[in-house]
Amino acid sequence: MASQVNSSFASPAANADYAEVVSEYSSGLLSQFYNGFSWWSVLASTLLAAVVYDQVMYQWRKGSIVGPAWKIPFMGPFLESLHPKLDRYIAKWNSGDLSCVSVFHKFVVIASSRDMSRKIFNSPGYVKPCVVDAGHKLLRPANWVFLDGKAHVDYRKGLNGLFTRQALETYLPGQEEVYDTYFQRFVDLSQKENNGKPIPFMPEFRELMCAVSCRTFVGHYISDSAIKKIADDYYNITAALELVNFPVLLPFTKPWYGKKAADVVIEEFARCAAKSKVRMAAGGNVECIMDGWVKSIQDSTKYREKIAKGIEVPADEKPTQSLREFTDLEISMTVFTFLFASQDATSSASTWLFQLVADRPEVLRQIREEQLAVRNGDASVRLSMDLLENMPYTRAVVKETLRYRPPVILVPYLAKKDFPITPTYTIPKGSMVIPSVYPALHDPEAYPNPDTFDPDRWISGDAELQTKNWLVFGTGPHYCLGQTYAQMNLIAMIGKASLDLDWVHHATPTSEDIRIFATLFPQDDCPLVFFRRNRSITA
Repeated sequence: MASQVNSSFASPAANADYAEVVSEYSSGLLSQFYNGFSWWSVLASTLLAAVVYDQVMYQWRKGSIVGPAWKIPFMGPFLESLHPKLDRYIAKWNSGDLSCVSVFHKFVVIASSRDMSRKIFNSPGYVKPCVVDAGHKLLRPANWVFLDGKAHVDYRKGLNGLFTRQALETYLPGQEEVYDTYFQRFVDLSQKENNGKPIPFMPEFRELMCAVSCRTFVGHYISDSAIKKIADDYYNITAALELVNFPVLLPFTKPWYGKKAADVVIEEFARCAAKSKVRMAAGGNVECIMDGWVKSIQDSTKYREKIAKGIEVPADEKPTQSLREFTDLEISMTVFTFLFASQDATSSASTWLFQLVADRPEVLRQIREEQLAVRNGDASVRLSMDLLENMPYTRAVVKETLRYRPPVILVPYLAKKDFPITPTYTIPKGSMVIPSVYPALHDPEAYPNPDTFDPDRWISGDAELQTKNWLVFGTGPHYCLGQTYAQMNLIAMIGKASLDLDWVHHATPTSEDIRIFATLFPQDDCPLVFFRRNRSITA
């Protein structure tokens, strides 16, 4: 028997009444969704996800080392970092060999112990020197300081000859000329313009150090008015390169003003390079670092040209280092890095040097006695390397100043790849890695009573033997190229000042408090009064 089919059955979707019900239900769901939707909820959800991601990444990078339990969302301790305090740094150093913070997108690992800091300095395979985000824009991305590995080593070799003993001797007349000018200015400021009343001299020392540096680096190719402008504007460069700052060049921010100031310096130095090339090609004598470098470049070019023509060149005419041609801009950018490395550091050191010596008459007396003795009683004898190398006490005062109030307390590096710095912790690639200098220089095991200013520790003590702790100029492949120049400069300055000047420090309650502006300065900017000294007085 044939089966019977129920032909009355039909799909519900074909039922008009059912479709109407489904349509109403779907409309209700969409209506509820759209009614509950708002851009504010999307933004809130996105922000919450970003905060969670920021915290998770911070905790992952932090790992086992010391650091805040939680990061302030996104910015971290940015506001606190706008006004850095030495006691906060000391607390951070005392918290452990390694500690960390995270500011905006930067994860920062800070090494406090001597050995941990030295390990970073001496690990070029894992780290390279870096500056804050604005630094590449101020110094220019093509600057030699951003070279790494063999490229950096080769470039540096071409600069070593600019800081030999013979080269340093060449620069002394220009430096002493600047000292003569500014020491008279100090007296006039105190006696004529301020009627013997104390004024903060830190800004004057910054200008003095800028003038000495410019005369040493670019000689008389630069005018006094240009030096004054660079000294005044350099505050903007310093502010732009503070460890924590805006990561982009927004108009009217510190990095923006710093970039404008840096461009002026680079343009000025490029003009100096062009003048030096003409003068050296005409057979002029070397009077500054730029002259020495330009002459070496031109000598290398002449040597290669003779070799190419098959001309035999005597061995004594072969350059120690064969250098390629450099453009005016390349020379300018390199010389600008010398100013960048020296300006704030020597400004700090000179300020503390004048203050510390003024507060310790016995120290000043011994400096004067040594200065007269090395000159055979004739205070008018001009500076020479022979003189500077026979001033052990003055040298001890300078070294103790650099130890007691180090011009550089932190040196930023960048992790090129994951850095297994300890068996239990690996610094993530891309982190900023900061070896600290201050703790090693205030280590009581190396320097007994480290918070006491004691030049004698360098003469009768064993301070000279503490080479692993002496990190004032760094260590490793990127140690300071001009460390001998910097120390000789300060020895020359304070030695000459002791013969030409008397000065009185008008201490305030904040004279020994430290203000951090890239480096360390007295909180009150060192109020002094200067007097012209009668050279016939022997003590």
